[in-house]
Amino acid sequence: MYSIIDIESNGAGFRKECIIDIAIYRYDGQKIVDQFISLVNPESDITPFVQKLTGITPKMVKTAPKFHELAKRVVEITQNTTLVGHNIDFDYRMLRQSFSRLGYDFKINTLDTIPLAKKLIPDEVSYSLQKLVKSLGIPLSNAHRAEGDARATLELFKLLISKDTENEIIQKQHEESNAKNYINKIKELTQDLPNEKGFVYFQNGDGKIIFSDYVQDINKFSKKLFNSKSKKWEKIQLDSEQIRFELTGSDIIAKLILNSKGIKKREVFPFGLYFRNQKYIVEKNNLNKTEKPILRFKAFTQGTKAVQFIQLLEEWKDPENLKARIDFRKRNELWLGTGRKLGEKLFIIIENGKPVSYGFYELFTQIQTMSKISKLKIELPLPVTDLINDLQLSLLRSDFETLPLPK
Repeated sequence: MYSIIDIESNGAGFRKECIIDIAIYRYDGQKIVDQFISLVNPESDITPFVQKLTGITPKMVKTAPKFHELAKRVVEITQNTTLVGHNIDFDYRMLRQSFSRLGYDFKINTLDTIPLAKKLIPDEVSYSLQKLVKSLGIPLSNAHRAEGDARATLELFKLLISKDTENEIIQKQHEESNAKNYINKIKELTQDLPNEKGFVYFQNGDGKIIFSDYVQDINKFSKKLFNSKSKKWEKIQLDSEQIRFELTGSDIIAKLILNSKGIKKREVFPFGLYFRNQKYIVEKNNLNKTEKPILRFKAFTQGTKAVQFIQLLEEWKDPENLKARIDFRKRNELWLGTGRKLGEKLFIIIENGKPVSYGFYELFTQIQTMSKISKLKIELPLPVTDLINDLQLSLLRSDFETLPLPK
C-alpha cells in the first residue's frame, strides 16, 4: 500500500516553512482507494514567488483549515503505507516538521520517484516532474498545485512499477503484519487478494521476497499454500508477513514480464496442428516426427479451440493462407492489445519477425511516435521462441490490432 503525496509550502526560510496545499492518494498497487486534498492555512505569510508559482494567495488560505485540524486525517490516510513523492525528502520533512510543532513524532517509510526514474528511464533531459511527465506523455493539470502534481506523480509511479523488472520497488517496501496467530495471519494476508491471474510475492518481516510465482488465481493459490501440509511450504508459511501481487490480465503479458526479468520458464508443447485429408487435426507431435506442425499447443483442448477459430474464416481452409497469416519472419509491426486492467493497453514491438520490447499506456498519444514509445518500452532480453507460438495463436483470435511501426 502506498500514499502518493505532494505538498506546497509558503516559501519561508529552511525549517520555517509551513504547508499551504496538500494532496495524498492512497494507492493499493492497482487503484486509488482513498484521497485527501486541501488548502492549509499556514498562519504566516506566503512569499510573492510562491504566490506567482502556485496561484495560491493569502486570501485563498485565510478560511482554510489549519494543519492541526488536518493532522488526524493525514495520519489515517498514510497509515501502514509507504510515502511516495517526487523529491520525497521535501514532502516528508514538511510533514515531520508540521507534526513536530504539534508534539507528534511522525515516522513512515518513504520512496522517491526521482532516483527510480533516473535508473528506469535513463537519458532524460530533465527529471523535474513537469518536464519528465511531459516527455512521457503523462497529462499534468494544475502544475505546482498539490492535487495536480500528486496525480501526475501517481501516474509516473505506475509506469515505474511496470518498468521495474528487477522488483526493486516491491523488494524495498513492506508492511508489518499484526497477526497474533496463524489463522488470523492467513485471513489478514489473503482477504484482499483478487481471484485473478498474475504474479504473487510473499515477503518476510524485513520486506525480502521469499517466494514468487506466476499463478492463475492469486487468492486461491495463496490460501492453498498456507493450508498445505507439505514441508516444502513450511518456512514460507511461517516467515510470510505480507503478500504483494501484480495483475497480468493474460498469459502473454505474464510471459513478457518474465522475459523482461530474465526468467526463462521451460514450456512443453506436446500437441500440434496438422492439415491432412483436406481438414485440420490436432494430435501429439511425436506421432509424426517428419511433419512439422503448423502450430504447437500445451494441451489438446487448446488445439481444438484453435481449430474452431480457423473454421470461422473460409480463406483459412487453405493451409497456405493460414501459414501466411501467422508467419512472423518479415513482420515489423506495433501490436496493440488489452492491458493488465481496465483502461490500460498493451503494446508489443515486432522487429524482423521477433518481439523485441513491450510496454503499457493509457493514452494513445503516448505511443504515436517511436521517441514516445522508447520511453515506455521494456526490453525482452531472452529468446522468444515460445512467446512467438502464443502470439501466433493470438493472431487467430484477433486479440491484437497490428499497425506499421511509427516513425
